[in-house]
Amino acid sequence: MSASSSRTNATPNTGEDVTGTVGSTAEGTNINTGGPISTTGFASRSALNREQITDTLSAMLGPEQVDTDESALRAASVDRFKKYTAAHGIFNGPFPSAIAYPRSTEEVAAVLKFANENQIAIVPRTGRTATEGGLEIVIPNSIVLDGSQMNGILSVNPIDMMATVQCGVPLQQLEDVLREQGLTAGHSPQSKPLAQYGGLTATRSIGQFSTLYGGIEDMVVGLEAVLPDGTVTRIKNVPRRAAGPDIRHLVIGNEGALCYVTEVTVKIFPYQPENNRFFGYLVDDFAAGIEALRTLVTAGYRPSVCRVYSPEDAHQHFAHFSEGKNVVVLVAEGPRPLAEATATAIEETFSTIPHVRVKDSLIEEWFNRLNWDQSAIDAEKADMVARSHLGYTTEVSIDWSRVGELYTSVMRRIRSEFPHADDLTMLGAHSSHSYQTGTNLYFVYDYWIRCEPQNEITEYHKPLNAIIVEEALQLGGSMVHHHGIGKYRTAWTSEEHGSAYELLTRVKTALDPNGIMNPGTIFPLAR
Repeated sequence: MSASSSRTNATPNTGEDVTGTVGSTAEGTNINTGGPISTTGFASRSALNREQITDTLSAMLGPEQVDTDESALRAASVDRFKKYTAAHGIFNGPFPSAIAYPRSTEEVAAVLKFANENQIAIVPRTGRTATEGGLEIVIPNSIVLDGSQMNGILSVNPIDMMATVQCGVPLQQLEDVLREQGLTAGHSPQSKPLAQYGGLTATRSIGQFSTLYGGIEDMVVGLEAVLPDGTVTRIKNVPRRAAGPDIRHLVIGNEGALCYVTEVTVKIFPYQPENNRFFGYLVDDFAAGIEALRTLVTAGYRPSVCRVYSPEDAHQHFAHFSEGKNVVVLVAEGPRPLAEATATAIEETFSTIPHVRVKDSLIEEWFNRLNWDQSAIDAEKADMVARSHLGYTTEVSIDWSRVGELYTSVMRRIRSEFPHADDLTMLGAHSSHSYQTGTNLYFVYDYWIRCEPQNEITEYHKPLNAIIVEEALQLGGSMVHHHGIGKYRTAWTSEEHGSAYELLTRVKTALDPNGIMNPGTIFPLAR
């Protein structure tokens, strides 16, 4: 990493035509459809320039822990919400002053204290798998505070069934250590090979086995975090307590807008893959598949994988057997008696539903390749550039009684109102995380891009995202199930929370009065 000083407002020498430069405050257009703000046009409130910020960081952490390389700063200015423009080398700014890599909680505290005293915006990050703009820079000369070098597994306790890790520990790394002891974290998002515990906790993430193990909020026992003024706070590890509000939830899901997660203790579980049972069914009606999930889950059964795919979505995963039908996928796991009881309930449920049974081995093959790694991201990048074709998702949640209505209304609105509906090559959905009271719907959409790369976001992604969010809220659901609000759903944060939004804003004011923590995330920025 380079720690050499750079001229304030220096233009990156990339050969690309960009509309912003490092440290710029170029004005952008406010897009109301699908996003509350542009990501340019907000000036830094700090009296320090870029060089002063980077010099102080280098003195504080050491030059080897501060990256000011122009290409790194450009890449750090966006996340996967802008994966198409980034793949084309288009970065419109603003840009951070530096990427700081602390190696301890004390160093995180020192950087935050410095930033808070000097009104410098902070964007926390670890594994860089964010998809909703949460890592995007909106204030020039922000500091990207990257915890990936805080990567120690501090303890594994097989008696109390807890593991404690620093924020930069990759989920896959902990899982590998646990598997050697016959244990598992039970957390398996698709980004498992890349995601790290700081980001997993801060975004309120969920894994593909959540119906059995729960989301990250069910797994976190205790944690350590640093407040914007540098105060270190620790929430102790206990099985349960009734000592006031559960303050873990001020930190879990805060998306870096309230504090910086430095350490997490999570539950661990026995790993018993020899007991796994795999089930797949083809059904004619999406609603019938949803009803099967509702029957199982509300009766008290918890298949680790519990999914139903619409025909369009099913085709991209199961083209070799889906036959244009809806596909239901279930996995029973756990101790053998529990797995067998779940398997029996699955078979009994589908005995009352017209279906075609899929070979168990085909579902097991799919199960064994659920996750994507950097090679998959690189392949996606090459494909989108070569073909001008892209896929995105928007995930929401809804009560059982409104699932069918939400699915139908989203499909209708997109097909009738989206101006580029003819460019869609796939529009579908699946339910993949279910609860006693409802489920999620994960809408997926692929399309040809028939515009300049820099316009893809406003022409395609934002309008599609907006329709799905609006319909979920209209029907009383949540606008986001597990990816976080980021910076592109903040237009609806107030509507999402209603009168409870006042609680959120007061917490923000109390913990981050100077507004330095990840500006524009969760809380919309006012001009």
